[in-house]
Amino acid sequence: MTISTIRIEHRLRVFRRRRPTDGLAGFSLTELIVGASLSGFVLAGVLAAFLLLGRSGVRAANYSASDTEVRRALEIFTRDVRMASDLLSQGGTVVTFTLPAPNAFSGLPAPDTNKVTYGFDGTRGTFYRLPGGAASTATRHSLVRGVTAVAFSRFNRLDHPASSDAETKRLQVALNVRLSQGATAASSTPLVTASSILRNKVAQ
Repeated sequence: MTISTIRIEHRLRVFRRRRPTDGLAGFSLTELIVGASLSGFVLAGVLAAFLLLGRSGVRAANYSASDTEVRRALEIFTRDVRMASDLLSQGGTVVTFTLPAPNAFSGLPAPDTNKVTYGFDGTRGTFYRLPGGAASTATRHSLVRGVTAVAFSRFNRLDHPASSDAETKRLQVALNVRLSQGATAASSTPLVTASSILRNKVAQ
């Protein structure tokens, strides 16, 4: 009876030694806290990089769209300047050109049929083109949006600043465009055209 008891106890001891979980320990609380902290730092870095790339992408898209819009507007503006036979500037932010008869606008009163006006709408923040004079009731066409300032500069035939519309032979426009999208920081970009010649105008 004594011998059987010893053998059973011996087998139990051998079985206990062979358990794979014997001697293995889990993570301590300190190790878990450190690991969680490191994971948080890594995740924060990834999110910051993602947001930075997203903002850069949105800003690049805004600049691209604005650049296309401004180029198209300046192309239309320059075309009218070159065709104009006369101009009337008003306050430095609005200018009206007199165009050759073939470019007359139908449906406008007689004084406005061969005129076109460019100006700045501070309420809507646009640089616009208006068929007719400054007081025309025709529909305005917004050429550039997000505009904060517009300035027209006149030059005479010697390329010096002109003191009147009569001696103006060249005209330059400066636009200040404000770009912003969602959480991205707003920025202002001044865009200036080269002065365009009024080819059909006789300057004094």
